[in-house]
Amino acid sequence: MHPERTRERADLLDGIPRQRPTAAEATADGAAEDGDVAVAPPTGLDDEAVLGEGAARDREVAGPAVRVSGGADAARSPGAPAGPGARDVWRGAARLVPTPAGTPFTFGYTLLLLLTSLYMEFGDPDTVRTLLEGSSTDVQHLTRTPVLVLVASALWIAGGISSPWAVGFVFILTALERRVGGLRTAGVFLLGHVVATLVTEVPVGVSVAAGQLPDSSLHRLDYGISFGLMASVGALAGLLPPLLRWPVLGVMAVLLTQDLLDMADPLASWGHPTALLVGVVCWPVLRRAARSGGGPSAVADGQPGPHGP
Repeated sequence: MHPERTRERADLLDGIPRQRPTAAEATADGAAEDGDVAVAPPTGLDDEAVLGEGAARDREVAGPAVRVSGGADAARSPGAPAGPGARDVWRGAARLVPTPAGTPFTFGYTLLLLLTSLYMEFGDPDTVRTLLEGSSTDVQHLTRTPVLVLVASALWIAGGISSPWAVGFVFILTALERRVGGLRTAGVFLLGHVVATLVTEVPVGVSVAAGQLPDSSLHRLDYGISFGLMASVGALAGLLPPLLRWPVLGVMAVLLTQDLLDMADPLASWGHPTALLVGVVCWPVLRRAARSGGGPSAVADGQPGPHGP
């Protein structure tokens, strides 16, 4: 391109407005025209100081994240497993036994049964025999003092403190009370105890009146916690996950069927499945109670109550 035409086109650009040059640019342009080297205006800070301020700001931003990460690492000791610790295991095991605050009904009832069982074991045999006969839920007592004998018969463990009924009572009622509270647990136990007793004893009275059984059947010895405990098993099964619920009910069905086939004690053999069915019938009420938080005993044990989170 011709030099003169290039110069003319460059002159045409003078009509385009330009931004006002800054003082630094003006100084640099003037120095360049004078042949001097352009020098940046002093800022009062050298390059290292500017870089130092930027690094400090970066440390301020990144500092908390580093400290948080370090705290998480410090909380977990090197080589420690990610699963529950020993404290969690002990806490889970402690929930299997009754406590005064967490399961007051089961705890108090267990102490009472412990006392009566010890008296049955070491007390005067004649006195023990008299108390058991007075607590029997036979037809004669049910027609005279029904409330008294229904309560008194549940104060003894057939077979004593070493009976499997005693061990089952502690763990089953503890698990049930932690889920639905003490009042509902007591209600399930009492309902199963009363219903199964009446279902087994009323036919005896009718049979004696019809002449099919002798009069001695009105005075049989019948006491214990097995009916109430069986109702508690049926109720607890409804609160378990399906993978546990149906195996529990299956095992109980096999055991109860075996009792019916053996007929060692016909009244108890029919009373136990009746009590189990009573517990199953209570599922809808107990499931609503479990979803709402379990009641006062669960709140006392640290679980959320009906209006909890």
